[in-house]
Amino acid sequence: MKVASAIAEFRTLRAELEEPVGFVPTMGYLHEGHLSLVRAARGRSASLVASIFVNPSQFAPSEDLSAYPRDLERDLTLLEAEGVDLVFVPSAEEMYPEAYDTWVDVEDLTKRLEGASRLTHFRGVATVVAKLLNVVRPQVVVFGQKDAQQALVIQRLIEDLDFGIELVVAPTVREPDGLAMSSRNTYLKPDERAAATVLHRSLLLAEALYADGERDAGSLRKAMEDLIATESLVEPVYVSVADLRTLDELKTIAGKALVSLAARVGKARLIDNTVLPTGEGLI
Repeated sequence: MKVASAIAEFRTLRAELEEPVGFVPTMGYLHEGHLSLVRAARGRSASLVASIFVNPSQFAPSEDLSAYPRDLERDLTLLEAEGVDLVFVPSAEEMYPEAYDTWVDVEDLTKRLEGASRLTHFRGVATVVAKLLNVVRPQVVVFGQKDAQQALVIQRLIEDLDFGIELVVAPTVREPDGLAMSSRNTYLKPDERAAATVLHRSLLLAEALYADGERDAGSLRKAMEDLIATESLVEPVYVSVADLRTLDELKTIAGKALVSLAARVGKARLIDNTVLPTGEGLI
């Protein structure tokens, strides 16, 4: 496995790879969820590239950029064990050199859910992903369903800017108790970790109510909110039942819906989601 930190060096090494190339962008501190994305990419490509970059432009000044967990040596060991061919590990200065002044906005999809409270987040996400796709030039890129809105935004970016890249959305990987794997889970104290399982339980409740015939989106939201309220350590940010194409909140579920939520648990801000009907893919 080869590692490059400069764009010019990376491009030289990228030219040696057999096509098609699969790509998994990450912010590092890898867990089984990330590795499942690597395996999904491996199944669709002859060569495999990953990136590790904690992107400062998607963090607001009040968010956890400086505290975000990092362990590059461990990450590289894990990626090598998964058969990754080339890893891009740029610095912030490499990605955003002095006088950098170009940004990518995916406008409508980013106004809701995560974007409603993290106003510059998706501008940072869309910009760094566009830059990474331009540098890596993959045929396939893999994201995880846990970050559902992000995946939908990247799909729109790929389509609107004519990248001609296949986006694959891999299922959320969970701990045995159902908590979605996240690098931010390391922030949780034991009692917070136990309380956080209510997020997945609330999604399971929505799935069960839907399976029993409930189609009123307000009723699903209320049931989820009531269950989350039983855990005093969990502070919900939003509970959403939205149209999967537009992310507009629904009154009645008639087609595919994204049921999603965000909550603060101690120092961690956690997100999770499911798609209705159960078993349907995000894209």
